[in-house]
This record gives sequence, structure tokens and C-alpha cells, in this order.
Amino acid sequence: MKKTLALIWISLSVALLAHGQPLPYLKEPAFQAGEELSYRLRYGMISAATGTLKVEDSKIKFSSPHSFHLSARGRTSSAFSIFFTVDNRYDSYIDSRTFLPHYYTENIREGNYRRTDIVRFDHRTKTVQGNKGTFKSKSTQTFDLLSAYYFARNLDLSQVKKGQSFELTYFLNDEIATLGIEYVGVETIKTNLGTLECLKFSPEIKPGRIFKKDSRLYLWVTNDGNRIPVKAQVEILVGSVTLELTDAKGLKYALGEKAK
Repeated sequence: MKKTLALIWISLSVALLAHGQPLPYLKEPAFQAGEELSYRLRYGMISAATGTLKVEDSKIKFSSPHSFHLSARGRTSSAFSIFFTVDNRYDSYIDSRTFLPHYYTENIREGNYRRTDIVRFDHRTKTVQGNKGTFKSKSTQTFDLLSAYYFARNLDLSQVKKGQSFELTYFLNDEIATLGIEYVGVETIKTNLGTLECLKFSPEIKPGRIFKKDSRLYLWVTNDGNRIPVKAQVEILVGSVTLELTDAKGLKYALGEKAK
């Protein structure tokens, strides 16, 4: 289950990103300081975990004139904590113009396991400094878990076509890796916040101890000015896992409203 939660979280982060040359993005961000999103993860009918993401103006100064402080916290629910307890905190500081990360931290508490990661990005030299040394990236746009999620929301998708594949470079657990995603199309779905038109994606997964041979992970992102992931779902060897948006505060646009 722990690996399943991590995969869905990574997929949310990178589900809109294109392969190859520098990824095009909109000049005006789809989010603003004061935004707060809440999610619930269900294993079958059991509420397994909750997550909260926030955007603030950064109090820490970097080379850019203005930076955002992004934060996320994920915790297992009281019912699921009987089996396994997770309480993780993630923080990322990004340039408000390019949405690239300056600095990233993880505070991981999973059962008896503890880990604290501190990551620094140098996009000029395409290097990432983590706990186990300095890593070289092939991309001029390398992200952490959180910055990938928010950069994805601000991509220019005007040229995206059904069936097109995507790929993003990201740094996680002292490793630079990529993840591929397929754009499936536009679909209108019912959510906890109403019926919304969404962009549907299918991030790649590998069959094994968690997923069935033919399992596919699907992700729905609002087709509006906010570009918020509202739902993710995947079948596993025993049952299914679903992630749903439960609340959204401080949005730049009303849900369903196109960017101006």
C-alpha cells in the first residue's frame, strides 16, 4: 500500500508534462498564494489517507525576485493507522516566473521508518544536490515531487493531442528518473465538488507485487484555469485505490472557469 500511495502521488505531480525539449508553460500561473487543496485516498471503501497542499509567498529569498512556498502533508486516516501509520511533510520553494525549484525538503515518517531529505537545484549546471551527493540531469527542467505537480498545472496544453505521450524528469529518493504519461482525452465526471469537464491521463505503471498485468492508472484534471487533479484511480492485485479532491480554497478561478 505504501508504494501504491507513492506512485499515485508522483503521477499526480507529473501527469501533464511533455517529452523532449524544454516544456512550454503559460506566463500567468494557474494558482496563487492562499490556495489550499484537500484530498482523500480510499482503498476500496476504506478511507486510507488524507492529504493537504498549500501555496504561500516564500519568506525565504532566492536568486529570483519572487518565489512561492509549496507545502504538502499526507497522513493515514485513523482507521487505516491500525495497519500502517504515515505522516509525511514535503516543502518546495519555486521561482514564480519559471516554476522551477530552488530548494526542497522531505520529512518522512512511515511506521518506524524516518528520513529527512534536503535537495538543492542548480538549473544552470543541470545538477541536483541531495543527501547522497550531486546528481547530473540531462534536462534543463528537473523537478521535485511538489514543484512537478504545480509546474504541470501551468503547462501550455494548446497543442496536446489525444494519444500523445508525455515524459518528465524528476528527482526522488536520491535518483533522477522520468515518468511517461498518455493523454486519453476530455471526459466529464462527477466529483465531490460537482460535475466537471476534465482532461484524462494514464501514467505508466509496472505490473508486479502491487498491480495487475493489465492495470492502468487514470488521472482526471480540471479542464479550466486551475488545472486541478480531482481524481485518480487504479486497480491493484486486491481491490482498487482511488484518490479524490474533497475541498478547494483560495482558487485563482472558480471551478470550471477558463483562464482569462
